Amino acid sequence: MKVLIAEDEPLAAERLIGLLRECDPSLEVSEHVDSVEEIVRIFATPNSIDLLLLDIQLADGKSFEAFDKVQIDKPIIFTTAYNQYALQAFKHFSIDYLLKPVKKAELQNALDKYRKIKAKSIQPEEIALLKEALKQNNTVFKERFLLKSGNKLQFKPASEVAYFFADGKVAYLVTKKENRKFMIDHTLEELETLLDPVNFFRISRKFMVSIDAIAEVKGLISSRMEIRLNQPCEHDLTISRERVHAFKNWLDR
Repeated sequence: MKVLIAEDEPLAAERLIGLLRECDPSLEVSEHVDSVEEIVRIFATPNSIDLLLLDIQLADGKSFEAFDKVQIDKPIIFTTAYNQYALQAFKHFSIDYLLKPVKKAELQNALDKYRKIKAKSIQPEEIALLKEALKQNNTVFKERFLLKSGNKLQFKPASEVAYFFADGKVAYLVTKKENRKFMIDHTLEELETLLDPVNFFRISRKFMVSIDAIAEVKGLISSRMEIRLNQPCEHDLTISRERVHAFKNWLDR
């Protein structure tokens, strides 16, 4: 099976290729591109690709734009940090929609689904059922955090969090109004799937910020970017290089 991967974040692409090889060593990643333009170039001529793994936000736009320029009739697994494009994805030959960070078990299930579809042609009524099921499967994001303060328990709504940070194996949230930090029982990896990606973005291995807490963004000579919050902050909030492009797309949504 020959696979095309469209992913503009090098680390994410490397991780995805590694997961594919773990799921099925016989898979061949025949193409790895990072732009809509390259997808169009490949499908403008005959090719031997069997399956596409497409990120939605690419270097020069959304991967959906490729469908308006060339005919792509191969099965697609979408891999993205954004859940709001799910219905749009299923307008195309999408067999699954995986939210980042992609988990091995979810990718394995998607590949198994591909093989089943390949074994028997999928009927229009089955596609309609998939779309309807997706409409009913509304994602519910975490709304509040239970916190310990001395011998008391309290909770903070997610909307009151300015940012999260990791210190070793322990993670904390920092509130907007009081600018207080509280230990939480989640890792930043878990928060990426629990929190609404419209409101929160993980800028680096150690930090995740709320859109409402950002006052300004400055570019650094090293091509990285630095965030200034609209409240005091004891940390230097620098966006890691591999996340800069995704961060800009997040701001411009």
